[in-house]
Amino acid sequence: MMKRLSKILIVAALLLGGAKGASAQDVSFSQFYANPLYMNPAFAGSKVCPRISLNYRSQWPALVSAFTTFSASYDQYIDALHGGVGALLMTDRQGDHGALSTSSFSAMYAFRFQLARDLWVNAGLKAGVANSSLNWDGLHFPDEIDPVAGFVLQSAAQPPEHTNVWYLDFDAGLLVYGSAWYAGFAASHLTQPNNGFYGVTKLPMKFTGNVGALINISEEARRTSSLGLGTPVLSPNFIYQYRAGFHYFNYGLYLDWMPFLVGVWFRNGIENADAFIFQVGFQQDYFKIGYSYDVTVSKMANNTAGAHELSLGILLPCPEKKHKVKAIRCPSF
Repeated sequence: MMKRLSKILIVAALLLGGAKGASAQDVSFSQFYANPLYMNPAFAGSKVCPRISLNYRSQWPALVSAFTTFSASYDQYIDALHGGVGALLMTDRQGDHGALSTSSFSAMYAFRFQLARDLWVNAGLKAGVANSSLNWDGLHFPDEIDPVAGFVLQSAAQPPEHTNVWYLDFDAGLLVYGSAWYAGFAASHLTQPNNGFYGVTKLPMKFTGNVGALINISEEARRTSSLGLGTPVLSPNFIYQYRAGFHYFNYGLYLDWMPFLVGVWFRNGIENADAFIFQVGFQQDYFKIGYSYDVTVSKMANNTAGAHELSLGILLPCPEKKHKVKAIRCPSF
């Protein structure tokens, strides 16, 4: 009983802190490249052909289902626009029965141009609308606890005047890539919109930088195995994120051996380690499916049960194009 109460109190503290103006938290996906439009709008149309991406994340499930996120996106390259377009729908629920929930819809455009024979640039913009809602009846507070009977007392905590907030949100990003490398930078929440329930609380900007490469570890560039396995490719990656005074460093390595992929990442802050991330995936010509698990190594390791994440990607047939357009080569998970 006491263990469950402690978990509920942790969730209540997280939610009430966010409601009263603590730094708002963006969703952190572990399969970074399985949800590319969320990481950087410059990825819109990066695969040229129409692409559908579906992602589900359950973070810290031991904390009464504290964080559950679903996202769905679509993007493709359009010749007439000289770039890619995309749309992203997200829903994030925090706390028991979704005490705090946020939903958003955004559209984006990424202009593509070539700087040199083997050097391309995508410049992307994203505009969206979001809604945050608070289910006050789903929260529990320490002063509600009777030592014998549990949560039976009346809390002195006061609900906000408004429990439903709408706001506009804007992101921008840049992506530079060659035939076997890529690097990008994105800035989110450019206008720092107000998403607070108690007075004005500005959503802090978030900055994301990524860099990676693809390294063939076989001299053969074609399938050589009777099992139909492709050329094994190693992909080292680094992703840096900054938001509200917090720095996050993500170091990853993939082994892509078609149709299978395995990967491992490590995430840490300035002072504390956060998690190891283990990934597996299966991919064919037009679809891919991936699973990852975060092994929490921070001080919350015994209370959270890590995080599970599933992804599904579908690449639809390409419409006929007047000019050949090069798709970016980067990981799929």
